Amino acid sequence: MFLILEQRVRDAFAARIREAYSLDLPVVIEQPREPQFGELAVPAAFSLARRLRRPPRRIAEELVAAMPPIPGIAGLEVAGNGYINVRFDRGAYGSALLHGRTADARRAPGRDSQTPAGKIVVEHTNINPNKAAHIGHLRNAVLGDTFVRMLRARGRQVEVQNYIDNTGVQVADVVAAFYRLENKTPEQVQGLIGDPAIRFDYYCWDLYARISRHYEEHPESLQWRAETLHAIEAGAGPLARIAHLVADAIVLAHLKTMLRLGIQYDVLPRESEILHLRFWATAFELLKERKAIYLETQGKNAGCWVMPAEAFRSEGENSEESKVIVRSDGTVTYVGKDIAYQLWKFGLLGRDFLYRLLLTYEDGRGLWITTDEPQNDPSPLFGHATRVYNVIDVRQAYLQQVVKAGLRALGFEREAENSIHFAYEMVALSPRCCADLGIELSEEDRQRPYVEVSGRKGLGVKADDFIDALIEKALDEVSMRHPHASPEYQRAIATRIAVGALRYFLLKFTRTSVIAFDFQEALSFEGETGPYVQYAGVRARNILNKLRERGETLPDFSAELQDEAFARQLQSEDFWQVLLGASQADAVVEKAVDAGEPAHVARYAFQLAQAFNNFYHQHHILSETDREKRTFLLWMTQFFADQLAYVLSILGIETPEVM
Repeated sequence: MFLILEQRVRDAFAARIREAYSLDLPVVIEQPREPQFGELAVPAAFSLARRLRRPPRRIAEELVAAMPPIPGIAGLEVAGNGYINVRFDRGAYGSALLHGRTADARRAPGRDSQTPAGKIVVEHTNINPNKAAHIGHLRNAVLGDTFVRMLRARGRQVEVQNYIDNTGVQVADVVAAFYRLENKTPEQVQGLIGDPAIRFDYYCWDLYARISRHYEEHPESLQWRAETLHAIEAGAGPLARIAHLVADAIVLAHLKTMLRLGIQYDVLPRESEILHLRFWATAFELLKERKAIYLETQGKNAGCWVMPAEAFRSEGENSEESKVIVRSDGTVTYVGKDIAYQLWKFGLLGRDFLYRLLLTYEDGRGLWITTDEPQNDPSPLFGHATRVYNVIDVRQAYLQQVVKAGLRALGFEREAENSIHFAYEMVALSPRCCADLGIELSEEDRQRPYVEVSGRKGLGVKADDFIDALIEKALDEVSMRHPHASPEYQRAIATRIAVGALRYFLLKFTRTSVIAFDFQEALSFEGETGPYVQYAGVRARNILNKLRERGETLPDFSAELQDEAFARQLQSEDFWQVLLGASQADAVVEKAVDAGEPAHVARYAFQLAQAFNNFYHQHHILSETDREKRTFLLWMTQFFADQLAYVLSILGIETPEVM
């Protein structure tokens, strides 16, 4: 409702300014710092004063005097030198919340949003399919998934893509290890995949670390990598077959890992089809035709096709070196394939993938994967976005700028502008967390604020092991609190708490913050944590459950709480401020979408939990004797429970039955 009134005020002032001054101006809406100044503030008179060369207060008085009634607004007041304070009709506001008249706000995007209409593509996760996922991958996936939930909560059409680099160096290294170090045939690798006693993604984790050490000790063996890459790109022979087996098996393992955190996708575009379906060949010809790249004839890049440095200086890069797009041996670089992929996302390539249905999630949503073989089943239309968010860590900023520069060089200015690098910093572990996980540290590392991990060096934490450890720690607390519950029930509750703790911890920091994960901090029931917010939701539901246990039913809120009753109860400034804050979820999510910052939603969830806990401690809800006030308090409790569940769902967190 808050978002609806904010928009009504914006529209009313925009219309009044057009009528009075023949000006089309964007109307800024602010929230006053002090509650006594109302719910909203309109500073429009100040910007008008510069154009009209008149005192802002006089303009504000003119606007207010001629403003027609705005539904849901009780009054407009001119304050200071020209601010216009807006006061809501408290009774109507409470009644609108009761009758669910915020539904339209949740279905439709805000008209002031910076996000364009049409389909939005969010690409996230993007784990190389060569070994088990690790904790660093979880931040990417949780950030991307939460941003998708935020967009969908605001009514946007979103397509979730998870790009699979199944022809890259990391896959090639594992394939070379199977073929050269272990002398395995494709049939033997298939046997490992089908062996229930072997976690294949874990097996490849160790194998990847092993071949990385081998390359360091025997640099001449690096020729294996080049041979394997050529074989994979050619798509024939035992090396290519092993690569296909490894990548497909690891992708399925990654999907299972992410599903543990409630993360789903719509389509998995694969790099192999970028090559086999001539996506890159098409993009290459476009780039040459538009002279976006040129063939270098001298220096260290002789024989390479490069993009000149000046092409991406406009993107904020100061590099003096041109960027190699195609190497002298004819192989295309990572960024070259990314340019082709980005063109496809916007529907600019003139080519499309072929698709097959990989699996169907429990909610009925299908997950499709690209293929180069015709299929019988029709697929949805993928790509053709109006805006694209690429969730990739900050270390890839330069390459993302080159991709944008490629679009600009081809004349696609609008698409370049709508190519957003959704960057984030790394995840490390606190020394205490390393100790909990059994990772041995040097004395020097134990004194550090955080410890970086490296899968290449074998120093890392597999995502599934990390989630399992969190569940076990949560289970200790749950079994202590609920000793008579069945083991299955205890584990189900512990899983929800652990997933909530993990997701919240990864989300509560802004994207540009380095995270040092700590078990004890994340699982605490006090402070800014997932369990704290979950507990507030459980507490709110428990109050309503206690009422039913007494043999009572919830009052008929619609019959007993009319506008007049709300107006009486909301005369209390405490009640009004609590309700006002609790009703701003949609406004917070809308602003967080525009800012591209899920941390804003996480912070709001914590504030909402704090507000309910204060409300709970200050009011004896079930023992209140005044009928109207008791009904109002019960409605507020239910409203809090619903709002907490709604905000947590956007964060991808479930509210457990008990804590």
